[in-house]
Amino acid sequence: MKKKIPFILALVVLVFYGLHQDFWFWRQADPLILGFIPIGLSYHALYSLAVAGLMWLLVRYCWPGHLEEASDGAEPTPSTRSEKPTPS
Repeated sequence: MKKKIPFILALVVLVFYGLHQDFWFWRQADPLILGFIPIGLSYHALYSLAVAGLMWLLVRYCWPGHLEEASDGAEPTPSTRSEKPTPS
């Protein structure tokens, strides 16, 4: 099952890509959600929350852990140090 998760999440990304093209709400503002929010705007608000959840899943299950392990024991480089280098 662990090997199938990246493939399934890749398919979900493609589905979300298709859902982002919300051509079904282009020419209508009705119904108004909560009495004042057009349907297209509320769709994109919910879509953004769903994509944030998808990004969390992608980071949780598809993040390359070997890169994190390699950087944990490494010496800090000038670009990653918090203090400024002293001029010589």
